[in-house]
Amino acid sequence: MSPDIDTSTPVLVTGATGYVAGWLIKDLLAAGVTVHGTVRDPDNTAKVAHLTALADSSPGTLRLFRAQLLEDGSFDEAMAGCGIVFHTASPFTSDFDDAQRDLVDPAVEGTRTVLESADRTESVTRVVLTSSVAAIYTDTVDCADAGGTLTEQNWNTSASLDYEPYNLSKTLAEKKAWEIADAQSRWTLVVINPSLVIGPALGPAPTSESFAIVSQLGNGMMALGAPRIKIGVVDVREVAAAHVNAAYLPEAEGRHILSAANTDLLEMGRALLPRFGWRRPLPRFPLPIPLLVAVAPLVGRDRRFVKRCSGRPLRLDNSKSRSALGISYRPMQESLEEMFATMLDAGQVKLLR
Repeated sequence: MSPDIDTSTPVLVTGATGYVAGWLIKDLLAAGVTVHGTVRDPDNTAKVAHLTALADSSPGTLRLFRAQLLEDGSFDEAMAGCGIVFHTASPFTSDFDDAQRDLVDPAVEGTRTVLESADRTESVTRVVLTSSVAAIYTDTVDCADAGGTLTEQNWNTSASLDYEPYNLSKTLAEKKAWEIADAQSRWTLVVINPSLVIGPALGPAPTSESFAIVSQLGNGMMALGAPRIKIGVVDVREVAAAHVNAAYLPEAEGRHILSAANTDLLEMGRALLPRFGWRRPLPRFPLPIPLLVAVAPLVGRDRRFVKRCSGRPLRLDNSKSRSALGISYRPMQESLEEMFATMLDAGQVKLLR
C-alpha cells in the first residue's frame, strides 16, 4: 500500500534526532518531501550530522528548528506552512528521579504544546502522533482482563505514578491529544501505538530504552538467565512506514497497534545466538521467577510488575495496521541482528567487568 505523497507542502517532525524520527525523516526525504525538524539545539552539529547527511543524499529538503516541549509557542515557527505534523518527541527511559517531572509532564505538556500550535496553524490538516502500546496496557494481567487479546479499543487503566509511570505518561499524553483533536474539526489525528521498537539506528548515540535493553542481552547481565515476561517488538522501519502511510492515506483514522511479534527477553537473546553467540555472553536459560522477583529492583523493575506478568501470555492484535496502513512485518531475528551489529560497531555493547 503506497500512498500518494504530497511533496508540495512541508511537514514537521518533532524530536528529529530521535530513533523513530530518524527513519521517518529518511523516508520522507527519499520521497522528495521538505521536512521541518525540531531539535533542542540545531547548532549541535555532531547530534544532527546524520540528518544533514540524509538530506544531502536525498531529493527532499531538511530545515532544522530550535524548539522545547515545555515552552508554549515553541513550535509555531517550525510548523508554519506545514500540512502534516508528526509528533514523535517524548521521553522513553527507566532512568528518572521524579516520575511527574521527568516523564508525565514532558509527555503530556509537550503534546499539548505541539497540538495547540497545530490549532493556530491554518495549513495543518493532519497530525500523526507517536504513542505506544503502553497507552493500551501495563502488564499481561491487562491482556487477560481484556479477554486474551489487546486491540486499539483498549486503554491503559492500571498504570500510576508509583506503578509503571512511563505507561501512565503515554496514556495521559495520548488522551490529551484526542481531547485537543476532538475539540476542533480542521485537522485530523491519527495515532501509531508501537510496542518495543528494535532495529538499527541512524543516529550516532541513540538513547531509546530499547538500546539499553538489547545492551543488557549482550553485556553479560543476563548470562545466567533472562526473564520470560512477554513483550511485543516491532522494527523501527515498519514504525516509520506506518507514520508515512498514516499521514498520506486519506482514510487513515484512529489508533494503530504496531507489533511484529509477542516475545520475551530470553527469546530475543536466543535469536541472537546463531550470529553472535560465539563471542557474546547471551542468555540461554530462563531466570527462575522467584529470583526474578528478588532482583527486579536492581534492574529498574517493580516487583509487582514481575508478579503480574510472569508466566502470562501477551497477544497484541496488529490486524488494523496490516489492513488499514498496509504494513507487513519483517522477522524479529532480522531486526535484532541488524540492531545488535550496529551497536557492536558503535561500541554500545560493553562487557560487564
